[in-house]
Parts: sequence; structure tokens; C-alpha cells
Amino acid sequence: MLTSALDLSNLGTTVGSTTAVNSNNATDPQASQDRFLKLLVAQINNQDPLNPMDNAQMTTQMAQINTVSGIQELNATLKGMAEQSAAMQSLQGTSLIGREALIDGDQLTYDGAIAKGAVALDGDASQVYVDVIGANGAVIDTVDMGSLGAGQHAFEWDSGALGAGAATRFEVRATSGSEAVTATPLSRLEISSVGFSSGALNLQLQNGRTLTYDQVRAFM
Repeated sequence: MLTSALDLSNLGTTVGSTTAVNSNNATDPQASQDRFLKLLVAQINNQDPLNPMDNAQMTTQMAQINTVSGIQELNATLKGMAEQSAAMQSLQGTSLIGREALIDGDQLTYDGAIAKGAVALDGDASQVYVDVIGANGAVIDTVDMGSLGAGQHAFEWDSGALGAGAATRFEVRATSGSEAVTATPLSRLEISSVGFSSGALNLQLQNGRTLTYDQVRAFM
């Protein structure tokens, strides 16, 4: 039987009329190349001597199979890299367990009678005060942090006789001379466990909240 142009659609289905190709072979670059070569050889052996396959046509078909094979190999490589990256992130994530995450918020956390928090300054400040707020909304104490540079800074407050939980939040006042400096309050929460879901590293915090890695400003 004489044949004409090579039909690349057969690469993922059949070779001749009796050879079935399973789903794994359909996505295997080497298997695709093998099927292409078998079809090409069969076409050359059965071509019409009076109307042989055009060289340009053969070149185009070979370029097509190379493109398909290259895309399949690239997809396989990218999949492998993604799996390796996920494994590395999970491994690195375990080293964060027990450390503290700094996140936006004005909530104090306690370690015994010691309350903890942090502040992020947009610029250098000649004076920084942290006002500790009690349950009634009034200031019950003030922490003098002195002069601080731009960036993130942690602080602690001893609740003493007032006991743990006497205050749950804080406010920050920062100045540089007579000018106010923008200060963002940060909560310090211990990381209790980590997980990996939908391509993202998730952190489970001591208060039960779950955050993604990119929601954390810094780690302590």
C-alpha cells in the first residue's frame, strides 16, 4: 500500500492497525520518537516511487517530532524541579518549629509573666515608647526602648504582680526630634508546626492561627 504524508496524530494512538499504545508511552518522549521513526520507515518503504516524499516535507515532520519531544522533556524537567523545590521547602520549614514569627498585629504574647511584642520602624527614631494597654483600654505601663534605627525591634514587658494576661495589646510612639516616625506594631508568635499545601509552606502558630510563609515579616 502506498502512503503519503506522515500523520503525527498516530504517535499517541496506534502504530499500524494492531499495536496499542498505553497512556504512559503516550507521554514518554523516547516512546514518541520510537513511534515516529517506525512510522517514517514504514512510509519510506511503502511510498510511491513515482511520487516520493518531498525532502522539505520530511524535514518539517522531523522538526515537529523534535518540538513535541522537547516540550515533553521540558515538562518532565519542570515537574521534577517543582517536586524537588517542595521537598526542600518542607525540610527548611521544619527548622522554623519553635522559633517566633513576627506578624502584623498589636497583640502581646506571654512566656510566663513576660509579655512579648515587636515594632517595625520606617525610619530612625531618637525615642521609642511602647504603651502597654490593659483590659479596660487604659495604659498600665510604658516600655522605654530609647533610640532605635529603622527596621524591626523586639521588646519584653514584665507583668510582675499584675500577672500574665493583665495586658493583651500595646501601642507604639516613635519620634525623631519633633517629627513622628511611622511605627508598625508586630506580634511575636511561636511556630508550633509547619505543613506544605497547594505549593505553599504553611505555618501553624501557638494561637492556632495558620499563615503562609510570605505573610510573616521575619523570624526570631
